[in-house]
Amino acid sequence: MDRTSPLGAFLKARRARLSPDDVGLPRYGDRRRVPGLRREEVALLAGVSAGYYTRLEQGRQANASPEVLDALARALHLSPAERDHLYDLSSTTGHRPAVSGDDEKVSADLRTLLTTMAAHVPALVVGRRNDVLAWNRTGHALLAPHLDFAAPDDPGGRPNLSRLVFLDAPTRALHRDWPAKARAVVGNLRILTARNPGDTHLAALIAELTARSSEFRSMWDAHTVAPCGSDVHTLAHPAVGELTVTQQTFDVPKEPHQSLVTFTAEPGSPSTAALEALKTRGRTVDVPVACAPTP
Repeated sequence: MDRTSPLGAFLKARRARLSPDDVGLPRYGDRRRVPGLRREEVALLAGVSAGYYTRLEQGRQANASPEVLDALARALHLSPAERDHLYDLSSTTGHRPAVSGDDEKVSADLRTLLTTMAAHVPALVVGRRNDVLAWNRTGHALLAPHLDFAAPDDPGGRPNLSRLVFLDAPTRALHRDWPAKARAVVGNLRILTARNPGDTHLAALIAELTARSSEFRSMWDAHTVAPCGSDVHTLAHPAVGELTVTQQTFDVPKEPHQSLVTFTAEPGSPSTAALEALKTRGRTVDVPVACAPTP
């Protein structure tokens, strides 16, 4: 019986997207029942036996050496991010230990930075499962003014950006190119789950999205890998109209599971004017400041 592992499922998905023409193999005029390369063709390109590769893909071979992983990455034309993902999925390379505890906390210094940035840059801090741990007023006004500003201060009710994109109607309406945003979210979740295979709460989030969204199921099955970095989004904001922003994600020093996410616009553009209007709106929202996006 085929007991496909996460590693095997990823290999199969990447094999399916390539044709013999893509990798310089002859077709011999054959008619293929399924798209993509055959297992024996991937094995040939990687310099391993067909039986060994088949065991890897079917989950009957749990281990692969770094040399074999590199050979498979070359054979399957993996991007650098996909190659890193392949390593994360392999049991021989080791995994980052699962982080225990649910109450992720934002340092006082980082909260001060968020508050200071509010006058110029919408920003938020996300945790290891894409939960919003904190945001400044402008970041809240940009992404989720329909939610309580203090929601991130409740560990049990924090907005989750992945859940918002797929299950929250206002967030979906916010993104002009929602499919592109959704694919990016799924690609990032693939990376998070491979790096944290023992995180039961992350697994529960995936299970919830799979059960509640057919679009998520389809995108998840594609095994796309997309690390967070810099991306441009056009937003249809209910208060200030359409604007185009650049989203950038930065790792937080000394907090390896936290990221600072910022949004900026081209100087002098209409989007900058829209952000300025939003900043004013964010400063006038009457909500209490906490002491210390998921519907």
